[in-house]
Amino acid sequence: MRAARIFSLLGCVLSMCFAWSVGSQELAPQNRPPIQRRAYFGDLHLHTGNSFDANIFGERIRPEDAYKYAMGEEITYQGEPVKRQWPLDFLAVTDHAESLGVFDELSDPNSKLLRTELGREVADDKHRGFKSLIGWHSLNNVLVGGVRMSSLDPSREKSVWKRVIAAANRNYVPGRFTTFIGYEWSAQPNFNSLHRVVIFRDATAPNPFTAWDSLEPEDLWKYMENIRSKGGDVIAIPHNSNASDGVMFDWNDSRGRPIGRAYALRRAFNEPLVEIVQRKGQSETHPVLSPTDEFADFEINDYLAHDAQGLRQREKLPPRERHLQGGYVRDAYGRGLVIADRIGVNPYKFGVEAGSDLHNGMSNSQETSITLSPPKGESLREYMQEIYRSDPASEQSIFAFGSPGLTGVWAEQNTRESLFAAFRRKETFGTSGTRIKVHFFGGWAYHESIFTMPDWPAEAYAQGTAMGGDLPPQVNGATAPSFLVWALKDPDGANLDRAQVVKLWIRGSGYAEKVFDVAWSPGRSLDKVTGRLDPVGNTVDLARGSYSNSIGATELRAVWSDPEFDPAVATLYYVRVLEIPTPRWSTLEAAKAGLPAPANVAATIQERAWSSAVWYSPQRRKGF
Repeated sequence: MRAARIFSLLGCVLSMCFAWSVGSQELAPQNRPPIQRRAYFGDLHLHTGNSFDANIFGERIRPEDAYKYAMGEEITYQGEPVKRQWPLDFLAVTDHAESLGVFDELSDPNSKLLRTELGREVADDKHRGFKSLIGWHSLNNVLVGGVRMSSLDPSREKSVWKRVIAAANRNYVPGRFTTFIGYEWSAQPNFNSLHRVVIFRDATAPNPFTAWDSLEPEDLWKYMENIRSKGGDVIAIPHNSNASDGVMFDWNDSRGRPIGRAYALRRAFNEPLVEIVQRKGQSETHPVLSPTDEFADFEINDYLAHDAQGLRQREKLPPRERHLQGGYVRDAYGRGLVIADRIGVNPYKFGVEAGSDLHNGMSNSQETSITLSPPKGESLREYMQEIYRSDPASEQSIFAFGSPGLTGVWAEQNTRESLFAAFRRKETFGTSGTRIKVHFFGGWAYHESIFTMPDWPAEAYAQGTAMGGDLPPQVNGATAPSFLVWALKDPDGANLDRAQVVKLWIRGSGYAEKVFDVAWSPGRSLDKVTGRLDPVGNTVDLARGSYSNSIGATELRAVWSDPEFDPAVATLYYVRVLEIPTPRWSTLEAAKAGLPAPANVAATIQERAWSSAVWYSPQRRKGF
């Protein structure tokens, strides 16, 4: 339906002693006996009309409606009723802290902003105003230079922030729907995205720390550490690292100094999670970085912010590896092992989650939720033909954007306290939008018979560690760790193709990686020569935009032991689960318009889920 215009081309756009003492304490393995945990799904990255970019593009949904929509209630959008197919369990509204709610002033004829050149330009022509905004004034000074625009009134941002907090607390229904107070810190030095989503545990939060306050993450952490010194808690989640030009997961700190213990401890504690996918592409890995991974080429959108703002001509060359390294999660995992081997602390020891980064206040991750909205008087067919003609090879075509991601959390209850505790212990997973459930445990004595037990998850917790933790001490007689892998399909989605374990380990002065197929749907086998698994097949009808669940599996189970394990080498493992091929959202839109699928993007995709990692360290050093 036209009203569900979920997809939009909006630019997104305490002391050291405290860090050491708290960091080293909290980074130690936590293997407390868990109460029965279940998987909850939600979104920790959503924008409403309070974000300056969304507002300028005409999006006016407020946090109140965003929460109602997420809970499955009907709301009105652009004059029409809209409703989610199924409710989320939790949501964080995370508007840009910079200019928070300020551009709503333009609806007031007495607004000071309306009397400025910028205000008049935006009010007169939203799109022209937005281009001007990012081209010569706001983005250059605010996100890159860290300078507050003189035309903006800081008191308004504080007033809006109070309303944001009130809306989150009003809509918090413990046990049914959890809201988190949050915002996005939108620092973009040198046009490289260092954005973080900031999530608070409690019902109160101080005024946001913005890019105007500082462009360095270390200063954001100081703000967060100050909150903890007063009894609160808060985390920051790096997002869209694929657009960071390789600086999100650098070898150095913000001032170009090699990462040391103090920095590593602070980063690992303040940033326990990372966003692995959102509508602007996945940040797991890239084919250039992982050439032997046959599934690395998934929803690649590796543009740089330089290119998105038109400040640098995109090179018509293969992706430059130096701009990709340090921008993807798998590479960060490998770098973390190398750094920890050198200094004893891993700065990149994070779990994974996934977000939407949608800017219209309606969190919806299903492929079918993305519908193009043609201009008034134009048919979908005509609109798509215009897009095809405009620049069919452009990486910044509307079709380069994917469907939003979804965060899975294993927790005892659907409450702020329980979910946030799961964030802290990193028992989280991210998906490309599908509700695949994933369990991943590491230990030394798992056996296939565990799945015959009526309460096998409880036994899995008792025998080892869940995703996000460290392998327990080696059991006498065990020559290699064993891992329990379990996945269950989305109840309304596609069957499962396979489950894979991705391994990274230190090799020489760097790291190496390898992907192992460990569970798959029936009727297939590993090739004896290549070691690769036979393809699952493809039932997609491109013309109709349909597929069949006649192939694949509804559930995958495996206990896998690393056949190449070296007890002297630091290693980590995580799981990736793939669905069978299904039509991409762009193919669905083309089918509705009676047109062929767009040529510049994949016609089909294999939706997937990623678990947080399990780490092994031969030294068992505190903080590793």
